[in-house]
Amino acid sequence: MVNLFEEEEKSNVEENTPLAARMAPKTLSEFVGQNHILGQGKILRRLIEADRIVSIILAGPPGSGKTALAKLIAGLTKSHFISLNAVTAKVDDLRKVIEGARYQIKTKSKKTIVLVDEIHRFSKVQQDALLPSVEEGAIILIGLTTENPNFAITSALTSRAQVFILNKLNDDDVRIILKNAIENKERGLGKLKIKMDPLAMEHLIKMSEGDARKALSSLELGALTTEPDENNVIIFSLPVAEESIQRKKVLYDRDGDEHYNTISAFIKSMRGSDPDAVIYWLAKMLCAGEDPRFIARRIVICAAEDVGDADPMALVIANSAYQVSEMIGMPEARIPLAEAAIYIACAPKSNACYMAIEKAMEDVSKERVQDVPIHLQDTHSSNQNAGEGYKYPHNYKDAKVEQNYLFKNKKYYERKVHVKEV
Repeated sequence: MVNLFEEEEKSNVEENTPLAARMAPKTLSEFVGQNHILGQGKILRRLIEADRIVSIILAGPPGSGKTALAKLIAGLTKSHFISLNAVTAKVDDLRKVIEGARYQIKTKSKKTIVLVDEIHRFSKVQQDALLPSVEEGAIILIGLTTENPNFAITSALTSRAQVFILNKLNDDDVRIILKNAIENKERGLGKLKIKMDPLAMEHLIKMSEGDARKALSSLELGALTTEPDENNVIIFSLPVAEESIQRKKVLYDRDGDEHYNTISAFIKSMRGSDPDAVIYWLAKMLCAGEDPRFIARRIVICAAEDVGDADPMALVIANSAYQVSEMIGMPEARIPLAEAAIYIACAPKSNACYMAIEKAMEDVSKERVQDVPIHLQDTHSSNQNAGEGYKYPHNYKDAKVEQNYLFKNKKYYERKVHVKEV
């Protein structure tokens, strides 16, 4: 007998579920993107289709499909499924889940898939607590992370699980996902009459930066807050799109791959004398909320290492930008940072000073350390002969005189300047 109240309650829950969750793929054919791991013949697709899934780590940027893929696997498998969030789960929770999984195997011969969202937030102790059950096969772990698994997850755990990297969705992928949501009458917005302006569609795609969840949320917001016209049609115009997704999402993690990759590109662009690339990477970091002092420190290092004696003023300007960024902060700090970064990019380059100190420190650390020659010693030292025989350069022509400044002569500094025409 059908319970009408239960049916109505289920309908209300579905209506209140965000569009991004409703449009989560139910089959592999519905999944958009990530063909490098889910295309025909790829290992992960074969594992899913054969219901032979093993413990895996899915790593990728927000909105790339990690959660959707994990739930898709859970829906297609015959295994028992448990979901945990690493932010709230404790070691005791893990132990209970593992005990339950062993019970499932013993009584029902049924495997248990344990989904751990944000697994990088688990401490080393919590990650280690998973090891025995993963190794013996008591649970099938699906860990989700936006961080680099090589750094955020213990090597012991990654060695017992297959790691799959999901890429940021490209524009075509996001376009397909949005069109599916507009047309789908069962789970999407197909029951609404939406007329999507191509410019509005492209704006949503551009501003979402490959984040499907962001794109779908913005689509839903715009569609549900726009009054239909006299023909009951929702005109999803460019202004509606701009209101729905007002600030572009910049893919950037303060302590992950994007952080290090972007600062690396910034430094290499300064070293490579490309001021336009320098300004772009600087803008990306500042728009993402990077600490301007962190950027300023890297500018100072680049001025010393890559410009050096070719233009000593570069270090002065870089240091000034660092001090100003500490004093005034953002948004004003962007200007002296840009000035210093462009100056260094356009300056002649020389790493002679950097190479000289590197070679000298290597000699000091690996070879026998030289004693200070008698004539260079401080006359106030305990050695009665200290300073004997020293030739004061200013007493000679052009303030130059031949004398040994090392017992064993070395060549560390070789002046070289590379000039970039800008």
